Amino acid sequence: MTDLLRDRTDSPPIAAAYSAAEAAAQAAGVTIRSLDSVSELEAVRRLYEQIWRTGENSPPVTADLLRALTKAGSYVSGAFDGDELVGSCFGFFSPPAREALHSHIAGVLPRLRRRNVGFALKLHQRAWTMAHGVNEICWTYDPLVRRNAYFNIAKLGAEPAEYLPDFYGPIDDDINRSDDSDRILVRWHLTSPAVESACAGGPRLIDAQAARAAGASVALSVSPTGAPAVAPVVARADDGHADTVLVAVPEDIESLRESDPACAAHWRTAVRDVLHGLLAEGARVRGFDRAGWYVVDRGSPTHPTHPTHPTHPTAASTRRTAQQNGTHQNGTHRHETHHGEASDAASKETA
Repeated sequence: MTDLLRDRTDSPPIAAAYSAAEAAAQAAGVTIRSLDSVSELEAVRRLYEQIWRTGENSPPVTADLLRALTKAGSYVSGAFDGDELVGSCFGFFSPPAREALHSHIAGVLPRLRRRNVGFALKLHQRAWTMAHGVNEICWTYDPLVRRNAYFNIAKLGAEPAEYLPDFYGPIDDDINRSDDSDRILVRWHLTSPAVESACAGGPRLIDAQAARAAGASVALSVSPTGAPAVAPVVARADDGHADTVLVAVPEDIESLRESDPACAAHWRTAVRDVLHGLLAEGARVRGFDRAGWYVVDRGSPTHPTHPTHPTHPTAASTRRTAQQNGTHQNGTHRHETHHGEASDAASKETA
């Protein structure tokens, strides 16, 4: 169940987003609602401390900051299992010209990981954002965390847009430890066909082995010892058409940071060198295979490969249409990130 209130004047896309959010919350067995009281926001602070194991002296966010964000019209929500707060997500609007919401942190208690609470939180955020006249949410996530890459790219249908080396600087928690805070910025085009399908339960699946059989080259793989194995990237085809490159990530980088910090650091450097380099050249991440592979399409040097999206009305035009029709758009119209959006576990969206 959610607190999203339908209005007879809601457009069909917004009404469909409400329905998808309600269905996801019911499937997860949680109630999701917006939060704004000091006591609720203090509970969010304690929840994030528990998820990221930061301790009281270095919380991921403070209640007073969350209070300011809600007053300014930004997004803060909580997922409740009965009376217990088990997950939360918050974001703030980008500059008006960007017409987007930046989602900063989304986190769910690890013991609820299999219940798709994180998915329900994101669908609530999507419906709330669309109702406020905005059709894009962006956030960051750690490209080394396999489950988060699958969640963001496959399950939600978000598009990787940029690789950000050591974006946050040092992060003082037990999940990131001393690793550099490299992140991938993703953009979630809320009304695109791919996202609508994902929110209806149709994830964007991709088969890395099939891509390899079709001629994809492996730029980075997992060696028999678990270390990164970098291979030279095959040159582009002479005809200038895009070719495909596969980039692997380790099975569990968080455990690796505890058991073998040096190997974890090597993975950070290897993925940065390969994936950052590809995206900087104009390549596009076509998808993420749950087996741990980014599938990346490269364009010719003069014709970079970029994702294409249908043209959507801007937030400003949406508001103008709503005014002409006598309807109301509630709240501020602007934009999320975190130290990495997670699926149903800890996820600071930097993202």
